[in-house]
Amino acid sequence: MIAANLSAIPAYEEWREAARNMLSIAAAPEDVVWRTQGASDLFACAPTPNLQPTKPLFVSRAFIDLARKAVLHTDPERFALLYRALWRLQRNRELCQDAADADIARLNAMAKAVRRDEHKMHAFVRFKEIETPDGPRFIAWFEPQFHIVDETADFFVRRFAGMRWSIITPEASLHWDGERLSRGPRGVRSDVPPDDARDADWRAYYESMFNPARLKVAAMTREMPKHYWKNLPEAQDISALIRAASSRADDMVAAEPTAPRKRAGAAHAKIAPEDLPERLTPVAEHANAPHSIEDLTRALKACRACPLWKDATQAVPGEGASDHPLLALVGEQPGDQEDLAGHPFIGPAGLVLDRTLEAAGIARREVFITNAVKHFKHEPRGKRRLHKRPDRSEVEMCRWWVKHELDLVQPRLVVALGVTALHSLSAHKGSLSAIRGEALETREGLAMRATIHPSALLRLPDEADKEAEFARFVQDLKDARAAALAG
Repeated sequence: MIAANLSAIPAYEEWREAARNMLSIAAAPEDVVWRTQGASDLFACAPTPNLQPTKPLFVSRAFIDLARKAVLHTDPERFALLYRALWRLQRNRELCQDAADADIARLNAMAKAVRRDEHKMHAFVRFKEIETPDGPRFIAWFEPQFHIVDETADFFVRRFAGMRWSIITPEASLHWDGERLSRGPRGVRSDVPPDDARDADWRAYYESMFNPARLKVAAMTREMPKHYWKNLPEAQDISALIRAASSRADDMVAAEPTAPRKRAGAAHAKIAPEDLPERLTPVAEHANAPHSIEDLTRALKACRACPLWKDATQAVPGEGASDHPLLALVGEQPGDQEDLAGHPFIGPAGLVLDRTLEAAGIARREVFITNAVKHFKHEPRGKRRLHKRPDRSEVEMCRWWVKHELDLVQPRLVVALGVTALHSLSAHKGSLSAIRGEALETREGLAMRATIHPSALLRLPDEADKEAEFARFVQDLKDARAAALAG
């Protein structure tokens, strides 16, 4: 027997070097004992040799992708299982394509569980604001099921680049000061305040999004497993919402559609444009173009060119890289969360987009993201605001803003996310599927491609269809990036 010695929580790179050493001496899987620091050892073994392979090793991209995730699992047999698969891969290069193989099936299950845990960490981290000598800092407690803390760090840096934050877990902590990321020791739940003012917002938001007419408890707990509930402020209301679901659904069926709530300033709606105060003049009719993204953002706040402003909280400008980015992504319109926060793609569709960009090897901070329509068009239903697709006149009115955003940003390639963005940007008026992924041009002659809107993935009921469409979405963005680099 020979020992492969690893640190307590080894990264993929450490396991890979140990596996290469084992293969270099032709150590059969049954002859290797994989040991981690601090684990009990019942057998005396020779130490790991520090050698280099004497002949080239075959490692497929599929195996690397699989191993990078599976090694983050907590199953103590994962290292031996990975090595056995790697050993077999030298003799069967198509091994990873055999989903029925027992070793590959087990590794795929581990990798899938790890990816799911990463997704839940992205979705379920809840920051609390604290005061420090250097100003406000946001701190969160999270209990991952697997060793994913370092793997998720880049996501939070991208998503919350503008704020100072810390994420504390039982394994390690991450700290971002706005410029640098550092890793610290593990913590305990009491390191994070039990609540703050934002907890009430999370509870109100979850209640407003809870649809009693479509309640399926089993499906809900799959998406929000009870393992995470104790650290989610909104989870304390779930039991009561489930109990009241039946009566609330009956009330929804019986309720008449509610009229849109009048907002401050709605009295201006019937005034002729020439009679409006200067600050309410429809900017889209001005002859002078804005000189910078900052000027455009300020002007957009005063836009009254179409009626959508009356029932929205605010206009949502584009944001991100604004100096010749590789890509500019254009969606349809802000959603409920975007309307409240004033930032594009931060809600459920934004999480899907973040995951897709990450899988495509594109950092969100390196692209410009905006929408074809700048105000949230919706239909009220009780306390909820249901998305309503903007009509052609509203899209055409808002084209002035998108055109000038792209003129100022000057991306190398524009990606239309969904059919509304496609019709806004190009002369194509047919279906998206007919030209998806093809080389196109905007009306102004910019290089362009079109793909689905990330919210389309949220509407697919079948998991297999969802995974297949996600893979295609990732490939669309990879192709767009490659086309931008080539152009």
